Amino acid sequence: MINAINVVLISLLIIFVFFVCEVITNNILIYDNVIYNFIMNTFQNNSITKILKFITQFGSVLYFAIFSFLLVVLAKRKKTKFLIPINICLVTIINLIIKEIIKRPRPSVIRLVNESGYSFPSGHAMTSMAFYGLLVYLIYKRVQNKYLKWLLITALCGLIFLIGFSRIYLGVHYVSDVISGFIAGAIYLILFIKFTK
Repeated sequence: MINAINVVLISLLIIFVFFVCEVITNNILIYDNVIYNFIMNTFQNNSITKILKFITQFGSVLYFAIFSFLLVVLAKRKKTKFLIPINICLVTIINLIIKEIIKRPRPSVIRLVNESGYSFPSGHAMTSMAFYGLLVYLIYKRVQNKYLKWLLITALCGLIFLIGFSRIYLGVHYVSDVISGFIAGAIYLILFIKFTK
């Protein structure tokens, strides 16, 4: 019998494959450029640029390494201490493999930060969804105080979204890279939780 989680997983896989096909055929580029131009014309100013340059670092390898170390030290359960670093290492490797297969160049726009490597899917979006998404799952399962629980969950979900948005705003990813990164991260996270639960 197919349960709700499997339906979500299959749906996400179909959507991700759709994005892959659109990126390979370059059909989605016109929409990427329209949305990028809208974001820059609507939001760009020095204050927002400074904020998003700071926020985007929360999706970087350095920050994940720091947060993983702190969580391993603070976690009470041995399984959690083991799963957190495995999670971020595994999703990073998967992201790099997909990038090497697709080989999509980064946007040819004004970049507000320096980045190298391929564009699809966004590594920041995919790893943020997997890392902070796992924290959301653990908080949902283990935090008893419902106000604290939903405050933390809302904050982490907001952070995931802002990290993805920052990558578009800063000119280092297309919109489709970020959406696909979120989708790929969600697919990975569901499977990771299923296999480790």
